[in-house]
Amino acid sequence: MKIAVYSGSFNPLHIGHLAILEYLSKDKRFDWVYLVVSPQNPFKDASNNRSALERYDAAVDAVTKHPELQVWVDDIELDMEAPHNTNRTLDALKELEPENSYTLIVGADNLESFPRWKDYERILCEYGIAVYPRKGFDMEELKQRLIDGSEKGRDFKITLLDAPEVNISSSEIREGQSAGRDMSDYLM
Repeated sequence: MKIAVYSGSFNPLHIGHLAILEYLSKDKRFDWVYLVVSPQNPFKDASNNRSALERYDAAVDAVTKHPELQVWVDDIELDMEAPHNTNRTLDALKELEPENSYTLIVGADNLESFPRWKDYERILCEYGIAVYPRKGFDMEELKQRLIDGSEKGRDFKITLLDAPEVNISSSEIREGQSAGRDMSDYLM
């Protein structure tokens, strides 16, 4: 099977994530989407995270409300030792289900920082990424910079998705909640 791996903190899971999950569920390039809740993003501050188990349970609840989605909420990172680097997650999935092929799903905002990811060149060559649009990011330009910035760039598997543009972030929702604003319309 062809698996889209959509990994993140999902703190909280919101309607932007839902739009991407809906798009991926309908995309014929993928048979299933694995939504992987990461206990801790190595590039983010952990101080405002709810526990990984709380976020995992919230993801299961949210996905259960949308049976039309071809989404499996995966707990693979919950038992992994830190750091929770994506390369280790993809390798663990491949070890568990070697018959599947895996493609990492990322927002265009991640293309800029992708060279800082552990084993990023191997991820791009071995697994590949599919990129969804984010407001203010030129996907074509960022893709080309990523390719031009590496000797292995010609072997990178990068697909640009014609998915809905995500214009809300979990951090914006948390900031709104902290300021006392009702952000429930943005939650999944």
